[in-house]
Amino acid sequence: MHYNKQRVNQSSKQAWVDNNLFLNMASVNKDLVKERKSATFDKELLTEILYNGKEGVKRRRYLQNIAIQDPYLKSLTPWWNRDRETHYDIALKKAVYLNQLMEKMNITAPIDMFILREAAACQENNPLGLHQVMFIPTIEKQGTKEQIEKFLPPARAMKYIGTYAQTELGHGTFIRGLETTATYDPKTEEFIINSPTLTSMKYWPGSLGKTSNHVILMAQLHSQGKNHGIHAFVVQIRSLEDHRPLPGITVGDIGNKLGYEGMDNGFLMFNNVRVPRDAMLMRYSRVERDGTYVPPKNAKIAYGSMVFIRAMIVGDMGRSLAQASVIAIRYSAVRRQTEIRPGGEEPQVIDYQTQQEKLFPLLAASYAYIFMGYHMAVEYFRVTAEIERGNMEEMQSLHALAAGLKALSSDLASSGVDRLRVSCGGHGYSLASGLPKIFTNITPAMTYEGENTVMYLQCARYLIKMYAQVASGQQLSGFISYLSNKPRPHSGVNEALKLEDLIELYEHAASRLIQGVAMKMQSLMKSGKPEEVARNMCSVQMVQASKVREVIPWKL
Repeated sequence: MHYNKQRVNQSSKQAWVDNNLFLNMASVNKDLVKERKSATFDKELLTEILYNGKEGVKRRRYLQNIAIQDPYLKSLTPWWNRDRETHYDIALKKAVYLNQLMEKMNITAPIDMFILREAAACQENNPLGLHQVMFIPTIEKQGTKEQIEKFLPPARAMKYIGTYAQTELGHGTFIRGLETTATYDPKTEEFIINSPTLTSMKYWPGSLGKTSNHVILMAQLHSQGKNHGIHAFVVQIRSLEDHRPLPGITVGDIGNKLGYEGMDNGFLMFNNVRVPRDAMLMRYSRVERDGTYVPPKNAKIAYGSMVFIRAMIVGDMGRSLAQASVIAIRYSAVRRQTEIRPGGEEPQVIDYQTQQEKLFPLLAASYAYIFMGYHMAVEYFRVTAEIERGNMEEMQSLHALAAGLKALSSDLASSGVDRLRVSCGGHGYSLASGLPKIFTNITPAMTYEGENTVMYLQCARYLIKMYAQVASGQQLSGFISYLSNKPRPHSGVNEALKLEDLIELYEHAASRLIQGVAMKMQSLMKSGKPEEVARNMCSVQMVQASKVREVIPWKL
């Protein structure tokens, strides 16, 4: 079959122009107007609660309008009409343009930067995102004063563009199993970095395939013949002149994925790459010039960047679920289907109770996780401030909470968005609906920054440890204080439907589940089973206990 390629391309462009004009001319559907007018609550007040009061809403709308009306951003091809290369190309152009725009407009507050990026590239990937949320924060939190002065200025000026290289082909969630090595050479005061096996290849980090010229490298530290475990290093991987890989570096893009078309997830291998001693971030641990290793007060301090991302995922899942809920609910308000009485008007789909049962619980859940995300952010910065003062007491509880909520929120958001897609029938399958894009963007959260089953198990292990303290007579405080409480009797269903009673019932259920797991483990160990074997035999119950715990509202 012969065809005129130029004519086809022109026809495609004209179709987009015509479609765009049609959308701009369209009026708001009367059924949607009716539904909005029938709201029984103050919509503006709820918006203010969500977005930090009247001034917060005003500022948000101002920033959103900048992005929506920007001529350059409006000129770019819409995301549903792109191939993968175009996705990445436009995502990078947007990221660079927005950085320049924010610098020009002196937009420096993190929340303002987030709002502008979200409005300009909603549900689109940001190839510079990990530079901003992982690379720079890791240097800030784990670098010495001298290292911060060395690495941060070029990073903030975007001369250094970095990502976080942790996950390997052979190991992801099991961080202690990472195989990349950094061996200290006291003669030259350098670390020699190697990827000793195929499975030690760094695999999956975003922004690695094409964008970054530096990485935060998580590697096994070897010095004086000993392995001192996982530590963070700032390592240059590409030339600052022509962006070519440096000697000893093999790096590239891993190719197509289920989604994330605009993100250049990559692979990375090292062959005797030497970096200076101060490439190791040394705020909490260090290697002296002679190779002497000085350990941190707490070995898990190096995992702080992961805890930060897990904490932030909770709010991200809430916002994504909210976006999908809005699409599905609006569609259900304007879609009419299946006359109830012969010859009668077809009712709005949203009037069917089966549709409401699909939509409304997920809308409610989105609010819950948005607010939980706010609280997680506040708590993360509070606890990390304590850690910087040398107080490590709450680090384990923050780690457990972030792990459990990361898992629960991403599980619910992923399954919820797909349920919302199905609720829109065949139209939900269209990329133009936005729902497939949201789904493929959030589904990776079930595995990145810790596979969810492992996250539930980590949370459960902490809860079992805390339950043992209760059993020994200690009184607990904070988000696990419910383990110390004795439930009061409930008289009936009506009383139990009060919010405080429902919370107490969840607390009681979570406590009983943890108690059951702890007793089963103890029984297995008494019968001769090693602790790790007993834990594996209880793992299904541990996951269930963790899920119930994470449903309980967090008492700050």
